[in-house]
This record gives sequence, C-alpha cells and structure tokens, in this order.
Amino acid sequence: METQTKTILVIEDEEFILSNMVELLEAEGFNAIGADNGLTGLELAQKHQPDLIICDIMMPKLNGYDVLAELRREFKTSTIPLIFLTAKADRQEIRKGMELGADDYLTKPFTREELLAAISSRLIKQAAINQHSQQKLDALRNSITMSLPQELHNPLHGIIALSELLINEHDSLDKDGVLEIGNHIQKNAQRLYKLNQNFLTFAQLEIIATDVESIEELRSHQITNPDTVIKEAAIKQAKEVGREADLHLKLQPQKIKISEVKLRKIVEEVIDNAFKFSPSGTPVTVTNHVDNSKFILEIIDQGKGMNVEQVSNLGAYMQFERKLSDSKGSGLGLSIAKRLVELHNGELKIKSIPGEQTTVRVVLPM
Repeated sequence: METQTKTILVIEDEEFILSNMVELLEAEGFNAIGADNGLTGLELAQKHQPDLIICDIMMPKLNGYDVLAELRREFKTSTIPLIFLTAKADRQEIRKGMELGADDYLTKPFTREELLAAISSRLIKQAAINQHSQQKLDALRNSITMSLPQELHNPLHGIIALSELLINEHDSLDKDGVLEIGNHIQKNAQRLYKLNQNFLTFAQLEIIATDVESIEELRSHQITNPDTVIKEAAIKQAKEVGREADLHLKLQPQKIKISEVKLRKIVEEVIDNAFKFSPSGTPVTVTNHVDNSKFILEIIDQGKGMNVEQVSNLGAYMQFERKLSDSKGSGLGLSIAKRLVELHNGELKIKSIPGEQTTVRVVLPM
C-alpha cells in the first residue's frame, strides 16, 4: 500500500539555509515548502496544512515564538507538530518554546542525520496520536452498537406492554382509563424518541470533532440574545416536570459565538439534569455573567450531587459503556452538552457536593 508523501513547511529567513533544507527534504522524498519570513509561513501553513513545520526563532517581521503562538491559536494549525531552529538553546529558550507548544529543538549548525532524526521522531509521534484518535472513534461506534438496545429497552418495553393492555382490555376500559394508558404510551414514546435523537446527536458530534471544516462551520455562528434563548429553554424544561416555581432566572443580555439551536440544546440538557436529580420544592438557579471576555452560564441545583469519580467519568466513552443505574437515564444528555461546549472552544465544569448541591458552569467565547 502506498504511503502518502508528507508535507513539511520550512520557515527560515536565511536564504542559503532555507534553500538547502528544502532541497535536502525533497531529496528524501518529502514535499517541502519554503517561507523566508514568519508572516509568509503562517499563510502557507493555513493554505497547505503541512504534516510538520520547521521554524527559525530569530526572524524579522514575526519571530518564531509569535509564529507558534498564532499557529496554536488557529484550530486548523493548532495540532501541527513544530520543530524550532535556533542558534542558541539554553534552558530558558527551550522552556519558553515548550510552554508555547513547540515539539522539539534543533540547534544550528545541525547535521543532515540530526535533522532527519528529529523529523522522523515527530512524524512517528503524530501518527500515534492520530491512530489513538481513530481508535477512540471506533470504540465509540462499537459502544453505541452494544449499548443502544440496553438504553432503549425500558421505554420500548413500556410502549409494548401498555399497547397490549389497551388492545386486550379495551372492552372493559372506560374513557378515563383509555386516556391514562394513552398518556403513558405517549410519555414512553417521547422518551424513546429523545434517547434515539441523543444517541444520533452524540455520534454526529464525535464525527464533527474529527473534521476541521465541520468544527469551523460550527464555530462560525453568533447569537445576540442568549438570555432569551436560555430563558425559553429553562421554562420549557421546568414545565415538563411541573416545577416552574422552583426555577429562578437571573439573566443578562450578552453576545456569544454559538448558534441558537446549539445553545438551546446545551441549556435543555443541563437543566433537565438539574431537575432530574433534585427534589421538587428545591430551587434550580440559572445565572449568567461575563468574566475575562468569556460568557459564563451557571446552573445550580440542591440535589443528590455527584462524587469525584462520577464527575471525572462524565465523558463520551464512559457514558456509552455504563449501564442504566435507574429510571432517570444514563447521563448522555449532559455528555452531549459537554461535547457541544468543547467543540465551540468552551469548557463545561461540574462542582458537586454529594447530597447537597451541584453547579454546572458553562464557559463560551464572547
């Protein structure tokens, strides 16, 4: 099977070194691209998405540290491995580069063997990272296949049993009895529908997470009235469980980078979780504010809470592998909310005191 030619971008302001490196790499079978300054290097990195970048530190216009900072800031280039070229390699220089996200250093002058060894090492490590990501995606697919019947069994069983009762006992049932059975069938059907939609949604998010263009499209939306969306979603969830009086809203108008649909989904799942795991008559408080140019949404309930292990296990694969512990659900909705927040370059944090209180904190870009 043919292996794809690796593309390496070399950013070096000394023309002699740049041309020699490009020629050497092409002779070794790489697709080599050269840039004689940092600004050009950034443009070529965005355009070509190289497999590896080799960058000088001391350059005019934009030095190597600034180049690296810009590369790590942009999603398309954030994971491209980078090797610094430097005429000096003291500990302070190395520490600064590593803190910014550099992968390796080469001190000038270096030999052909040293250069090729550094390139080989970084490409091998990157291949291992890519393989691990693919294995996680494959594990997700397998987990869905194994756990989907388990998750769907309860509501489906309820629909079958109740419909059989309706068919077999229809002659002896009065109008109110038929209506009661019909309502239970509808509730089970709605639960089944939501479970199905959540499984599909989570699988879709995991696929989006592996595609740069899909993530960029997801992050391209902006909403100017998140307080209205949050309020509507929160009230909807409160009405569904008959707890309008328990809902306390303290919201301010802001502008954030997310679509209305995705924000609504996050709020619905987090607040649904808060109502599920807190007793009726206790408050569920929803607030928002701005901190360091970040939009902060907090949902606080006075419920059963979670221990440290349960909080740490709130993630993609643990949730799919975990069996239903009770009739309240598997926690998949909260995992979806967490994944959505992360894909929007945000963060979802949970602080919980078992038996007392849980705070879900959603941080999103402004």
